Amino acid sequence: MEYLSEHNILLFLIQFGTILALSKLISNLFLKINQPTITGDLIIGLILGPTILGRFFPTLFKTFFPINTVQLTMLDTIAWTGILFLMLQAGMEINFESVWKQRNHALIISLSDIFLPMLIAFFPIFFLPDRYLLPGTDRILFSLFIASIMTISALPVAIRVLYDLKILKTDLGVLIVSALTINDIIGWLFFTVILGIYSKGQTEILFIIKILLLTVTFTIAALSLGKKLSNKIIEYIHTKNSNPSSATITYVCLLGILFGTITLKIGIHSLFGFFLAGLIVGQSKLLKEKDRQFFNDFVHSIFVPIFFVNIGLKLDFIANFDLLIVSLISFLGIAGRFIGAFIGSLSMKKNIQDSTAIGLAHTPGGEMHIVVGILAYESGLIYQSVFIAIIIGAIVSSILFGPLLSLTYKLAKKHSIKQLFKLNHIFVNLDLLSKDDYLDFLCTKASKIMKIDKNYLLTEVQNREKILSSALGKNLSIPHARLKEIDKPYLFFAKSQKGIDWDAPDGKLVNNIFLIFTPANDTGMQLKILSAIAKIFQDTNKCKIISDSNDNNSIYKQFKKLL
Repeated sequence: MEYLSEHNILLFLIQFGTILALSKLISNLFLKINQPTITGDLIIGLILGPTILGRFFPTLFKTFFPINTVQLTMLDTIAWTGILFLMLQAGMEINFESVWKQRNHALIISLSDIFLPMLIAFFPIFFLPDRYLLPGTDRILFSLFIASIMTISALPVAIRVLYDLKILKTDLGVLIVSALTINDIIGWLFFTVILGIYSKGQTEILFIIKILLLTVTFTIAALSLGKKLSNKIIEYIHTKNSNPSSATITYVCLLGILFGTITLKIGIHSLFGFFLAGLIVGQSKLLKEKDRQFFNDFVHSIFVPIFFVNIGLKLDFIANFDLLIVSLISFLGIAGRFIGAFIGSLSMKKNIQDSTAIGLAHTPGGEMHIVVGILAYESGLIYQSVFIAIIIGAIVSSILFGPLLSLTYKLAKKHSIKQLFKLNHIFVNLDLLSKDDYLDFLCTKASKIMKIDKNYLLTEVQNREKILSSALGKNLSIPHARLKEIDKPYLFFAKSQKGIDWDAPDGKLVNNIFLIFTPANDTGMQLKILSAIAKIFQDTNKCKIISDSNDNNSIYKQFKKLL
């Protein structure tokens, strides 16, 4: 038996420190060029691993990354802890109750984006040469397994790009996130069941039915009874603790461990249990946006880089690169997910521009594809060449997503923002007490100008607010609604003297409130206005200009000047 020595600890600290330092450096670079940070982490792994360092400086590579059980296990433990927490955090990002309000359209898009990609991918994979299949592998099960991977989209990548492009808080953004959420839940459920069957090598109908029944039963129980119990526990934590945020994070981790253990006992991977735990906790109204952001920063700053760099440390991308399988999986993944979501959105009578955006939002594989790929690879179910193809496909799809989505809206510009931006009323130095007070005040003013019932306007705005908070951070909130009764936009602006709690992602109070109404049949108009306002408040200098303006005319002139 090998024991942990001081040399092991010293080497681990050098590895850990080097990876974190390089990851932070490269991640900042990739964020500046609007690319997913996992690409940078994988590149670090390629440089430090057998692909580059091991090939050109083998002695140095073996010195810093020796192949012995204790040393490898230390890094692997941190890496797998990170990916379990990543799934927990991914679940926490989802507000299932909000998604449920969008279920009609979102469910159809999601189902289309699950079954069409599987159908598109299954037959080409089925006819692959034998060299891509491990000896004794059932070809049908292998094809179904790879096809199921092709259905999973990277919700975190999509959310980040939608946020960067100022689309996330629009109605279209909410629909995209809702559809991706349902896709994640069904896709992960389907994938983990197939993985359980595939890894155990059992295709008997009774075994398959058993895993399906246990998984579905546990999922339903968790989302119903488990959610209610979890909410009560979080309520208790908030009433009995002086530091509820810290205690809540501890509870979230413990719930993830419990659910991960249960899913392993069922016969599927613990990652689904962690994802399900995050999904339940994410529905609690007591879990503030700043707490979610703290957990997200913690996981992505420390644990996630280790996981993705560690993949590169184990693989030789040059020796195991196979152009056929890389091209096939990249094409099938991107094309299948785009076609599935595009057709699903068209069936909901969405226009071509919105359908294209929805289709593109489902294309990135991101970290989710890499996670499911490594599950298969480390379980001994696929060759290294197939795993590398999955990684490359995930990276390519994530890199292309942002520029393509941005191009979609640049090519479809129909409105001049200066023409659209006509503030109907500005109210400064208000001292109302709550978010509801401001919405009531603004809707009352809006009803007089728009000649529409105030209660109807307020209900529409509040219903939209329940789906996803309109607070964007930077002391800004943009409540909005699309109405079939109007054919032009209406904008109202209020400035709060003291600031109010709007559950902003950065935890700051909101001082600047825009209420926006746009025509129901023009998604692009709403998106363009929200995006323009958000960009103004992202710039610190522009923010100060608006803050220093305290009368209606100067505020309006400054907005028109800054657009």
